[in-house]
Amino acid sequence: MRLPLPFFLVLSAFGQTVLRPPAAPLVVHDPYFSVWSMADRLTDEPTKHWTGSDQPMTGLARIDGKTFRYMGGVSRGMQAGAMKQESLELTPTRTRYRFSAAGVTLDFTFLTPALPADLDILSRPVTYLVWEARSADGKPHEVSLYFDAAAHLAVNVPEQRVAWARLKADDLQVLRMGTTEQQMLARSGDNLRIEWGYLYLAAPPRPGLSTYAGGQTVRGEFLASGHLPSADDFETGPQTNRNVPVLAAAFDLGTVGAEPVERWLMIAYDDIFSLQYFQRNLRPYWRRKGDTAADLLLAANRDYAALAERCRRYDAELTADLVKAGGPKYAQIAVLAFRQALAAHKLAVDIDGSPIYFPKENFSNGCIDTVDVFYPSAPLFLYASPALLKASVQPVLEYASLPRWPWPFAPHDLGQYPLANGQVYGGGEKNEINQMPVEESGNMLILTAALAKAEGNAELARKYWPVLKKWAHYLRENGMDPENQLSTDDFAGHLAHNTNLSIKAIVALGAYAQLADQLGERESVEFAEIAREMAAKWGPMAADGEHYRLAFDKPGTWSQKYNLVWDRLLGLNLFPPEIARKEIAFYKTVQNQYGLPLDNRESYTKTDWIVWTATLAENQGDFEALIDPVFRSLNATPTRVPMTDWYWTKDAKQRGFQARSVVGGVFIKALATKWAR
Repeated sequence: MRLPLPFFLVLSAFGQTVLRPPAAPLVVHDPYFSVWSMADRLTDEPTKHWTGSDQPMTGLARIDGKTFRYMGGVSRGMQAGAMKQESLELTPTRTRYRFSAAGVTLDFTFLTPALPADLDILSRPVTYLVWEARSADGKPHEVSLYFDAAAHLAVNVPEQRVAWARLKADDLQVLRMGTTEQQMLARSGDNLRIEWGYLYLAAPPRPGLSTYAGGQTVRGEFLASGHLPSADDFETGPQTNRNVPVLAAAFDLGTVGAEPVERWLMIAYDDIFSLQYFQRNLRPYWRRKGDTAADLLLAANRDYAALAERCRRYDAELTADLVKAGGPKYAQIAVLAFRQALAAHKLAVDIDGSPIYFPKENFSNGCIDTVDVFYPSAPLFLYASPALLKASVQPVLEYASLPRWPWPFAPHDLGQYPLANGQVYGGGEKNEINQMPVEESGNMLILTAALAKAEGNAELARKYWPVLKKWAHYLRENGMDPENQLSTDDFAGHLAHNTNLSIKAIVALGAYAQLADQLGERESVEFAEIAREMAAKWGPMAADGEHYRLAFDKPGTWSQKYNLVWDRLLGLNLFPPEIARKEIAFYKTVQNQYGLPLDNRESYTKTDWIVWTATLAENQGDFEALIDPVFRSLNATPTRVPMTDWYWTKDAKQRGFQARSVVGGVFIKALATKWAR
């Protein structure tokens, strides 16, 4: 389970340092099944849900009669010293730690087959935990390994009661745990964890394997003897912080020498129903043919060796492509963003068998399938799996086509996760207060054109042409000089005459004209000319000496013009290249130690927008000048959470947001390189 060699050869050749992630992805699949390490060492503190709530997984290694921790912080009644963490390595599908103690080296890998183009595999909520132990001092050692996952992984709050069981699936040893009340899809919100479905621990038969379900006192027994109890414990007494039920497994490896000894097991979560979409409860995509949890585990067990090899190849190929597109530092940023972006989504199946791929607006307001959230994350999916982006875009088109959506502009969202029953942001379906008319309409037109380019046809646009046409006509009337309204950067408040929002509207009209041309619609020539005329007006209206303004009516201001990147990606060529050149030159003079501010009003920034802006650069030197501070910010930030996309550029501290899908936007440089071939 080694990190692909070409990646580290490139790093070595360029004298680069390896990125220290603010948080390392461990078991990350969707907004509920998402466990991270938020410390430099896996033994520094408990593992956590992306929200920061403890979801402890504990690992112990017994070497020649002495027990050490390789995962989890110090807990009451378990006095085991920490193994020395030698390294942490990230690839798109793996997080791999190396530990050492008492003459033994232990490699511990979290393998999540996050293969975006294979929806069947991507949708499986299964992570493989893989151990490789070997002697490091030339002497034989007696080694046993222990792992457990606490009930916290199956509850919203620790006080909720759980039940556990031992099951059989062919020759797999299977343990299961879930809440006793099973409140399925009962509420929506942001800072929530799952409270229905079941956590599974499953292991194929191997010599020395034992498993256990019951109270966490099992850790003390392993600590003392190196063994698990001979029977499960169904009489643990009241659930308290000192008596949390766990699912546990142990491997007695016997004598370990210089040759690595490998063991692995699976941790999985079956939510049974994943989402509610206009009042109908949707199954997870992997269940679309009637599969059960047992089928899931048996398939994952059967496919382990093949998937491990597929992931190894995918890691190597994707990392090499990222290095080629933007350099080693850019590649490491994108690798860190990869699983996070995927895990902020849930892949479900609609009643007609089509995939539904909804992001959750993590630590923002919990909205589901937010347009200005899948707009910034779109580059990852256009690059790696356009079908996933389509599965986010099409439900919004469907919703906007219904009579219940009364506005001439695009919706903002479909509800609040996991309930997608209609927009909840701003005025929703009731009024126009705090809507994002130009923002969301522009996003939808741009992404529909981008999907047409990625798929090689405009059939999605054909199906929803009346609503796309409505939005284009709205932007023609309102997009050149937008009135006082919100944009995707709504934390900055309302802004009239927003020049970057104007760019979005102009590019969106060009995208609409491109789609019309592909479909043979007569409006193509008219709207292409409208877009060109508006772009020609934009430069003189926004010009402010050596840069362009934040707002048309505010001299002495500036902002990132990240929306301009789609003019180039879609091949519209509406804006003269001198605009981007002038902006890039100016940005290099106003950025701070940890990044380019979003605009002149504050020193905070957005990670995704910096990479979009940097992609406007025409040479690698200028691109790296804007990317290097982002790399530094991830290494330096004192805020240990899954990659924030909103932070302060002077001290690298988080301003807000974490674990969001929008970091998929950093793949825009890779997408631009791919589409330029």
